This record gives sequence, structure tokens and C-alpha cells, in this order.
Amino acid sequence: MGIPVGKLALYTGCAGIHPDRTLPITLDLGTENAENLSDPLYLGAKMHRVSEAESLEFLDEMMIALNDKWPGIVVQFEDFKNPFPSLERYRNTYTCFNDDIQGTGAVILSGMINALKLTGVPFKDQKLVFMGAGSAAVGVAKQIVQLFIKDGIPEDVARKMFWLVDSRGLVTNDRGDKLQEHKIYFSRDDNEGNQYKSLEEVVDYVGPTVLMGLCTIGGIFTEPILRKMAALNDRPIIFPLSNPSSKSECTFEQAMEYTNNTALFASGSPFPEVEADGVTYYPGQGNNMYVFPGIGLGTVLCESVHVTQEMIYASAVGLAESLTEEERAKNWLYPSLDRIRDISVHVARTVIRAAQKENMDKNKTLQWLSDADLDTYIKTKMYNPAHEHSPPGGTPTKEIHGFNTSKF
Repeated sequence: MGIPVGKLALYTGCAGIHPDRTLPITLDLGTENAENLSDPLYLGAKMHRVSEAESLEFLDEMMIALNDKWPGIVVQFEDFKNPFPSLERYRNTYTCFNDDIQGTGAVILSGMINALKLTGVPFKDQKLVFMGAGSAAVGVAKQIVQLFIKDGIPEDVARKMFWLVDSRGLVTNDRGDKLQEHKIYFSRDDNEGNQYKSLEEVVDYVGPTVLMGLCTIGGIFTEPILRKMAALNDRPIIFPLSNPSSKSECTFEQAMEYTNNTALFASGSPFPEVEADGVTYYPGQGNNMYVFPGIGLGTVLCESVHVTQEMIYASAVGLAESLTEEERAKNWLYPSLDRIRDISVHVARTVIRAAQKENMDKNKTLQWLSDADLDTYIKTKMYNPAHEHSPPGGTPTKEIHGFNTSKF
């Protein structure tokens, strides 16, 4: 498990967190890869992977030590093989979040908010098919469930608007295998004993308005499936989110060609624009860098006790609201990354406001600022290498194996 060095750079570049206040911590828990264990050039620990219980015991000690050394740190977990246990274990004790679950979910939710508005189809009539049922897919789906709940749809109804497909087909209660715990929430009990083994079968069965991919199977959104989505919907929502582009469920060009240029598209990997009939269409990209720097910045500035689900949800709303009128006129789902610092300010402000509503903020002085004044305050706290000066005092920022902690 580890966090790319570039992630720290994004905290600095996108949200202005001083590099001296970030720290990457990589946890090497061993490997079951026999080739690595016998490779003299392998730089990792040459030992078999420790058990889940041992891993959590170590994390307990680490979290205690870090918070003792730097009270008020913000911990961002990154790249855990199973991210749910650590998040559930610590979210109500420490100030922490998991970018793979919550950051991914928030940025996709933001694109979904804008896409759903463009379709004109009421939330209650949406049907979402996910190709992929891993932790990232479940995290994204749960964020969208919250959107529907806030629109007045009961939770039991909202979660039944999702059909998850894994390597064995539609996730159901009666398909004969023991489901991983994170899949149970969306497992279907209304399939009347029928087991749908392929994505195409599920699309035929459900008639979805949204097709989302988080399975890393390149090209699985085939021409017949995409054409069916276009036949079912005036504006089909197609989100192939797997990285890299070779594992994307389809390309932007394919999505537009096979839906007659009607798809509302966002991907995990970048794709070039498409020109058709004299019109240039631009793809959306659900990049986590839209939200996690702003989440960290907002949490730090208001000194939030925890990173709550409402704060994560607020980051998605903040991102969705940050488009310019020109970007909305082009039916973009995400703003231009050229404006990432302004976007981070907007996200940070919505995160702060959410923390204030839940009384999570320890820095109460920000409550009295108008939104405009709060934006100005946030900007004054953002590090700019062009105006290098000694960083303000306080607790350092820490980024632990995907972990950013900052205090200004």
C-alpha cells in the first residue's frame, strides 16, 4: 500500500497546502507475490502479508501515535486493498477520510448531479447499472443513494434503484456464493430466482438510464450495449470510470458514435474531444483531484473534529456548483481543470459550511464570515510558491499512506 508522490504535489498545487506540512507514510504489510519474494532487487519487505487482524492492530497504534504527536491532524487513507475496515474503524474517532471510497464517490456524484439535471428525468425514475461491484463501485453507489435520499426518496427505495454486476453476473441474494460484506447492501432479492450472467443480459432486464463502469475490463461497454442505452434514453448517462484508458469500459468516441452523440459522458481516464456534424463534443473526466485537495483544505481551516459524510457530500455539491455559465452552456459535467485553485476554494467553502452545520468545527470565527469573505479567507491561507515565505505556525500537515494532515 502506498500513496504516489504526485498526490502530495496535488495538495500543494491544487489547494495550496504548504509542502512542509505534508508527509507520506507507506505501509508495507508484505506480499504473496512469489516472484517479488525471490527477487533480489525487490525493494519491499520480503515477507508474507500479515493478517487483517495484525494490520488493524498496527494501524491502531499508528493512529494513536500520530494524533499524540500532532493533535488535530487530518489523515487521508489511500490505496488500501480493502478500504472499508479502516474507514469504519477510525472515522468517528479521528479526523480522517478515504479518497478511494469517499473522494471517488464525491467526484462521480458531482458529475452525476449535473448529468441527471441535463436528462430531465426525475430521480425516482432513474435505474443505474454498475459494471463492477468492488469497494470503489459500492462507494460511488452509496454516495448517489444519498443524493436520492435528500430528494425525498426513502433509503430502501433508493438502494433498489441500483443493479451491480460483478464477474459472476448480477449481484443477488440467491446466486449461490457467499457475498463479500460490502456487496450485501445492493444485493438484489427481487430477481425471482433468475440469474443474469452478463452485462448485456442485465441491461436487457433492467432497461437502465445510467451505465457506470468500475470493473477495469476494457471495452466491456460494447456497441450493442451502447446502442441499447441510446434506444432506451434520449440522453443516456455513460460513465466508464476505470483507469488507465486501456481498461476503460469504452472510449468517448465509441460512446458518442453508438449513441448518435447523445451520451452524457464522464470517464476515469482522459479522452480527446470528438467532432461530428460540425459540432465539437468534450468528454468529462471524473478526476479525484477535483475534490480531495478541497476536502483536506476545508477540514484543516475550520479545524473539524471529524470528516463527516455530510462534508463529503457537500464537496460533491460544491464541485457541481463550480461550473461557469459558459461551461454549463456547453453541457459540461465538470469544470475546466485550468481553474483548479478556484474550484478547490469553492469545495473547501462548502466543506466548511457542512462542518459548521454539524457543529464539527473548532474554529468558530469562520461562522461569522459571508461566503464571499470566507472565499477570500481561504485564498489568503493557500500557499503560493511564487510568494515563498515561512509557513505559518501550527501543527504540520501529514499525509499518511494517502494521508494528509494539515494545520495552518
